[in-house]
Amino acid sequence: MEDVGTFILAHEPAVRLAAFAGIIAAMAGWEVLAPRRPRSTGRSKRWPVNLGIAALNTVILRVVFPTAAVGMAVLAETRGWGVLNSVALPGWASGLIAIVVLDLSLYAQHVVFHKVPLLWRLHRLHHADVDVDLTTGARFHPLEIVLSMVFKMGLVVALGAPAAAVVIFEVLLNANAIFNHANVRMPERVDRILRLVLVTPDMHRVHHSVLREETDSNYGFQLACWDRVFGTYREQPALGHQAMELGVWKTKTVSDR
Repeated sequence: MEDVGTFILAHEPAVRLAAFAGIIAAMAGWEVLAPRRPRSTGRSKRWPVNLGIAALNTVILRVVFPTAAVGMAVLAETRGWGVLNSVALPGWASGLIAIVVLDLSLYAQHVVFHKVPLLWRLHRLHHADVDVDLTTGARFHPLEIVLSMVFKMGLVVALGAPAAAVVIFEVLLNANAIFNHANVRMPERVDRILRLVLVTPDMHRVHHSVLREETDSNYGFQLACWDRVFGTYREQPALGHQAMELGVWKTKTVSDR
């Protein structure tokens, strides 16, 4: 784990860029070859907006938090801060625990952004996209991104998460956000098996429904277990994936259809 961690930290920008470019290319090709839903708006209108927001957020994070969560993890390791720096565990075990806890925290944070009205005002920029595809996974309000980073940095220090694990988590998070927002079709059996572990596009798409009961479900971004554990899992949309309406939730509920 130490050798892998050293390599990841030494080549962090390249690792991030390669993972991001690879998943973007793979999902874009998949969307062309096997789309799940027909588009109501062309890519030329939506993609510049979504990718422009993503680029702006990247710049803001680099300016406001030059070292971000990884830098805080390095500082915590150096100072011996955090739970995992206080116990004797193999490197791989500390890394795995950190990744799982960070993913659980992301689920909890997502729920909070839906339940607190002021935070929902920020998060609904993400839900305002009516043609959910791979670029939707990068469409977030800049202030939401800043608040999320502040929360993540504090958790990284308190947990004592290894710096390499933080990089791995963020790479996986970005890749899974693009994957589970992608407008792609996969065999039902594959989806059913995969969502036992990971959040699939069909699973997460339910969360983007205009029906409030469906919006308030399937909050996970990576591990699919949290929604089942905390009772927020919904297997399918009431109207099916072809007929469901996507966008900011409305006052109507499933019973109103």
